[in-house]
Amino acid sequence: MYLHGTSRINGQGHLEIGGCDTTALVEQYGTPLYVMDEAQIRQRAREFTEAFQASGFRFQIAYASKAFCVMAMCKLAEQEGLSLDVVSDGELFTALKAGFPVDRIHFHGNNKSPFEIEMAVDAGIGCFVVDNFTELQLLNEIAGQRNRRVKILFRVTPGVEAHTHDYISTGQTDSKFGFDIGNGQAKQAIETAINLSNIEILGIHSHIGSQIFEVEGFRMAAERVAVFAATIRTELDITLQVINLGGGFGIRYKEGDTPLQISQYVKAITEAIKNCFGQVNYPLPEIWVEPGRSMVGDAGTTLYTIGTYKDIPGVRKYVAVDGGMTDNPRPALYESVYEAMLANRANEANEEIVTIAGKACESGDMLIWDISLPKSKWGDILAVSCTGAYNYAMASNYNRIRRPAVVFVQAGKSDLVVKRESQADIVNNDLIPERLFG
Repeated sequence: MYLHGTSRINGQGHLEIGGCDTTALVEQYGTPLYVMDEAQIRQRAREFTEAFQASGFRFQIAYASKAFCVMAMCKLAEQEGLSLDVVSDGELFTALKAGFPVDRIHFHGNNKSPFEIEMAVDAGIGCFVVDNFTELQLLNEIAGQRNRRVKILFRVTPGVEAHTHDYISTGQTDSKFGFDIGNGQAKQAIETAINLSNIEILGIHSHIGSQIFEVEGFRMAAERVAVFAATIRTELDITLQVINLGGGFGIRYKEGDTPLQISQYVKAITEAIKNCFGQVNYPLPEIWVEPGRSMVGDAGTTLYTIGTYKDIPGVRKYVAVDGGMTDNPRPALYESVYEAMLANRANEANEEIVTIAGKACESGDMLIWDISLPKSKWGDILAVSCTGAYNYAMASNYNRIRRPAVVFVQAGKSDLVVKRESQADIVNNDLIPERLFG
């Protein structure tokens, strides 16, 4: 397993994160357990901020909370001067409960409900990212009912296909998200909004996908939105103030992954905006981005306890852990590949190739296929790296398995930021109709 951030092997041969021995964390909090390296998250946030400061552009960095949304993370984002991207009433409620500044909250999503729009308007959030004509009209009506004028970005699809998994590619023409530039819908949306009295147009938003290792897609997106902005300025007499190029910056999950440095992504984006908007003689806009995975993904490690085995001679040896697709569905959804180690025997040589199976009643509940590990035994601790993004966020109660706890670690201290679900939590919302007792 690749060691990054504050991770290291200590003198006892144990994996240590944030100065905390993972065996001690397991003893205190149990497993499965999400461990978040707070120092690494803060460092990544500062890398984004410093890179944009060096560019000379006005900017906003909005943490994409869908990657990992808990109140402690919202508070950390606030402390680091970030804005916040939310996509549901649950994420918005989490941000508000954490006391996040409402003027730095941006609301995304392709199907915002009237309740969600009302909640966000009443809270006074900084910006809506409008995804379709239905939402545009509904937002204008709700804002008018409250005598409010709301700021918006239009989500557009620039027709750029990122080199990533089909399920996390979003900038192509055939996408459930946004107004298409190529077929004229994006222009029509802006033309419609100009005449809506409760809407203030800030700019446009373009997100081309996730887990991207190159910059050409961002350059192409910048070129297309610049041409579009110039067209809008000429034909509709409106100058866009903000260009949001989304996120999608890749991280290293496994050997062979080659993400760029944050500074390289930012330099490519800012230079592309400068060049492309300069070519069409357009005032340089404020740049917004929305890192999520790249902020928290490789700062997370999940700890499991090894349980049972199944050895099929000449075929495969399965090693089962006390979690699986309920706390990390990404291998089942995206065929994602992870690295791991025995956290309590980190210095020992690898002796066998095994497949890590989860405990859910699904044949597809496999965390890692064919990984080399020391010969493990019941009770060993398996640490799976780079689980900070879209793991806790996508966790479920399938088989009524309880969702894990989450801890932040830093400078030798651990803080519980999400309690492990209890058996009582599992049935908390269940009801038995009176007639079933008859």
